[in-house]
Amino acid sequence: MTADIPKYASADTAAELLRGLGGQFAVVANPQYIFPPYDFYPFASPALELAEGLHGAVMDMDGTTTTTEPLCIHSLDTMARRITNRPTPETWPGLDRERDYPHIIGNSTTKHVEYLVETYGPHIELDAVRQWHIQAAAWTLGQGADEGRRREVRANLAALGVGALLADARFQALQGAQDIEGTGARALLHALTSDYGPAYALAQTPDLVRASVDIYYQRYHEILSRIQAGEGASVAASVLGQTGGHLIEPMPGVGVYLALIKGWLGEDAAGCAPILVDHLRKTGHHDGVDLEGAPALLRKLGAHFAAHPARAAIVTSSIEYEARIVLGEVFRILQEQVDTWAIPEAKRKDIRVKFADPIAFYDGFITASDSSEIRLKPHRDLYSLALHRIGILPQDFGNVAGFEDSESGTIAIRAAGIPLCCALPFHMTQGHTFHAATHTCPGGLPEVILRHHAFLPARTLA
Repeated sequence: MTADIPKYASADTAAELLRGLGGQFAVVANPQYIFPPYDFYPFASPALELAEGLHGAVMDMDGTTTTTEPLCIHSLDTMARRITNRPTPETWPGLDRERDYPHIIGNSTTKHVEYLVETYGPHIELDAVRQWHIQAAAWTLGQGADEGRRREVRANLAALGVGALLADARFQALQGAQDIEGTGARALLHALTSDYGPAYALAQTPDLVRASVDIYYQRYHEILSRIQAGEGASVAASVLGQTGGHLIEPMPGVGVYLALIKGWLGEDAAGCAPILVDHLRKTGHHDGVDLEGAPALLRKLGAHFAAHPARAAIVTSSIEYEARIVLGEVFRILQEQVDTWAIPEAKRKDIRVKFADPIAFYDGFITASDSSEIRLKPHRDLYSLALHRIGILPQDFGNVAGFEDSESGTIAIRAAGIPLCCALPFHMTQGHTFHAATHTCPGGLPEVILRHHAFLPARTLA
């Protein structure tokens, strides 16, 4: 088949090839420093159910599997405040939910930051960018735990014209400062900004984006490091503005869905019906759902997946360092949730053990570290990698369910050739459009299970 495809093509030939790929395409804008400015992706023909049952589920992390989107938004908001020198709600109310959120959830970090730099460009103060970038670079090199980020920071300092900072004893001392906000650290930062500020190359938008990405990641990774250190409750209180919450926890129904499709619950899945029913009732997404029949349905689904377990992959635009911390916390909480499931104790113990390690749980663990910042969602690459990793070939893509909470994520799923794409919007992505999705389930995975029977064809549950 590929032998008939020309190596080079005129515009007319290219148009003819595109016409042969289907009737619907996504046009994906690339970052400003990439040629061409956009890519075309044909969509797989849409499907409302799985052709021959569920062979694999591919799922986003932030906002779909876990509640980390508030942390991402907080870090982007902090970055925007820092580069515009508007640190308090009195100086700036913050990111706008309706205008900004659709553009800063679901894409790559570069695309998110690029949008904010362009949108708030008139308010950016270059001196503030220089100061906060030096601080972000010092923290990342001195206290950051991800070597990939450290490599990027070193490269960015050189690209921005201030690579000499790396050899400066004052910058090295700033890296070692235990309290980077303390008086001594602030004095070092002020001196470094004064001396190196004129050398910073920040005249072009891509340069501002490069510096702002480092500022964003510094805040995000600082919070992750505190969560790892056991400060999750205090961090949640400062970011969410409330006590008793979690910045990182599973989205509703995630544990039940994952245990169900893996075949671990069997007919005992009926005991999990109240968990799903209560969520749909609480959120008001139960109209037309047979709530009374939920235990019987789950019994059938559990028996089906016990005989035909599915593979599962996580697919995230977060880097591996972030994903390991986030999913480690998610699965720790899932283990606690399992203790409340109305299933036999022996089965609870078994599932707790299987939820002990997210890396071991997933058949495919795909992060931004497997690709490149310029090839993340809405590009198809991460989902294509996931399908390959879990061993599903193109002729079987019709037996895959893809789950995303953002517009760009649903585009990436369909662009990877997956016909069934389910959008799981939550309060931060309600403003997204989901034209690429074949299902939209605001009731989350409980709605997927109880309303759509996990998208299995009716004959499989007869």
